[in-house]
Amino acid sequence: MIRRRSTPWIHKWSRPLMGAIAGLGALTTAYLTIEKLTGGTTACVAEAGGKGCNDVLSSPWATIPIFGGQPLALFGLLAYVGMLIFAVAPLVWKPSDKNTLQKLENLTWWLLLLGAIAMSVFSGYLMYVLAFEIQALCPYCIGSALFSTSLLVLTIIGRDWEDIGQILFAGIIVAMVTLIGTLGIYSGVNPSGVISDAPPGESQRISFTPEVYPDPAFGWKITTTSGEAEIALARHLATTDAKEYVAYWCPHCHEQKLLFGQEAYDILEENNIPIECAADTPKGQPEVCQAANIKGFPSWIINGELYGGVQNLEQLAKVSGYTGPRNFRYFR
Repeated sequence: MIRRRSTPWIHKWSRPLMGAIAGLGALTTAYLTIEKLTGGTTACVAEAGGKGCNDVLSSPWATIPIFGGQPLALFGLLAYVGMLIFAVAPLVWKPSDKNTLQKLENLTWWLLLLGAIAMSVFSGYLMYVLAFEIQALCPYCIGSALFSTSLLVLTIIGRDWEDIGQILFAGIIVAMVTLIGTLGIYSGVNPSGVISDAPPGESQRISFTPEVYPDPAFGWKITTTSGEAEIALARHLATTDAKEYVAYWCPHCHEQKLLFGQEAYDILEENNIPIECAADTPKGQPEVCQAANIKGFPSWIINGELYGGVQNLEQLAKVSGYTGPRNFRYFR
């Protein structure tokens, strides 16, 4: 008697598992898409002095420049929905013709494989950006990367692949195309960290390490120049009840100034938006800061909500209801 080989459990459950993972990925990216498009704040709290999900969403990597600055999360949502459809299609639609069903399964397996490779490579690039460029902790981003990797692993082990060489060849081609395309999409982002004027159309990361103690009357000199978006945002904030609580000796407060640039920050100062909290300076208003229960610098209060730490201008635009141009020149 010839025994029929039993089907491995992973082959039976690979498609339902991939469907579930793709569904979780779709929910995660849908949430991030909604928050990005509506200007909301994600349920993600960064540690004191650190960066979190909202810093990631306000960074230049959170949008796709070649598609009019649409949220990256939106394209992640479309990718996960596609993977969900590929995973469950043969389970939901079962044609009576076994030959047709077999063709459907083979086609969707290949689409799953190619999609999972592309998503994993792209997620790997984003994890690099998260760790070394933005330097933030974003559970949603890490979760999405784990979802993509899990889909790739399940696609490979979830069935018997007859030609491993063909899989490797296709994987290398898709990985190279994805990586080259990704680098091309974000080629305009300058993460150098040097404080200087960003070229037109590019965003530039800023950082600040003080070498001398600042003048109590003026602080450190602002070395960045404002663009139209920074000036427009400053004028908008001047029409609101926004307040920024600062201390002249605080390097992070100076980083906030550098994000605005000299011209825009002059507008903020002319409208008394920054409030100096240090007592040993002619501008100091420590009693005002104490009354506002300020615990750290800089701190923003906008529409009655407190936002601690340096805020990227994209984030300030969201929480203040700003609707003008958002081609901000700098980010942190």
